[in-house]
Amino acid sequence: MNNQATTRMQLVFKWMAWICGKSMKKWLLSLGLVFTAVIIVTGCGVKEDTTAASSSIQTDAEASREATVITIEAKNFAFNQKEIKVKKGDNVSITLKNSQGNHAIHIDGYNKDIRNNKTVTFVADQAGQFKFFCSIMCGSGHADMVGTIIVE
Repeated sequence: MNNQATTRMQLVFKWMAWICGKSMKKWLLSLGLVFTAVIIVTGCGVKEDTTAASSSIQTDAEASREATVITIEAKNFAFNQKEIKVKKGDNVSITLKNSQGNHAIHIDGYNKDIRNNKTVTFVADQAGQFKFFCSIMCGSGHADMVGTIIVE
């Protein structure tokens, strides 16, 4: 924990000790508010995506073709790749690596969701441009976390 976070925690504990001297109801209310704030800030309760495992199942014909392997690195507030080009009919295998922050990717048009350290494989069977974006609210630069998959 860095010094700034330690200082904040010390202030919270001093504040709670002061409130405790005032009344038990206020103290319990304050404790509940602090606990709620911690849960919201840390992102606890994020449901694990179970569709990633099922979306990587391939037919024999799909498995016989080699996949185009792509790794997207996410940090606050950018992806390392803004544009990805693949050919129509390619097997595409995309892995998300979070180097900073908590991020996930949703790919419009293919309805695929990718969580940190997960891989999703699909056939690029639709030509066109498909937007991908961060699907976990990650802060003030969240709206900048976008890119395009171009299927030619």
